[in-house]
Amino acid sequence: MIPSDYLSEKEKIEKEIERLKADARALAERHRGPALESIVRAMQEYDISPEQVASAWRSATKSTRRGGARQTVAPKYRHPATGQTWSGRGRTPRWIADAEAQGRSRDEFLIK
Repeated sequence: MIPSDYLSEKEKIEKEIERLKADARALAERHRGPALESIVRAMQEYDISPEQVASAWRSATKSTRRGGARQTVAPKYRHPATGQTWSGRGRTPRWIADAEAQGRSRDEFLIK
């Protein structure tokens, strides 16, 4: 059975977390107005249109998005018997590691 003091302490902590989240939202809201004013002034000063900002925004979010489309890398190594390939990036496949453990060279598997 869970002690009652544990539950009350947990409730206090959860309330404090919610209060801190509300404080963080309020802080961001207070700073949002001046930030927007600064952006608008810079747009006016440098004659930047909202469309240009939107285009730059789309470009910036595409390049910083995690888990987005990754560029494929051409295979560099091929297993002669199975045809399995490896780009040379990331963890070494077992078939290359096993061959190297037997004294063979990784260069034997290079795709020419």
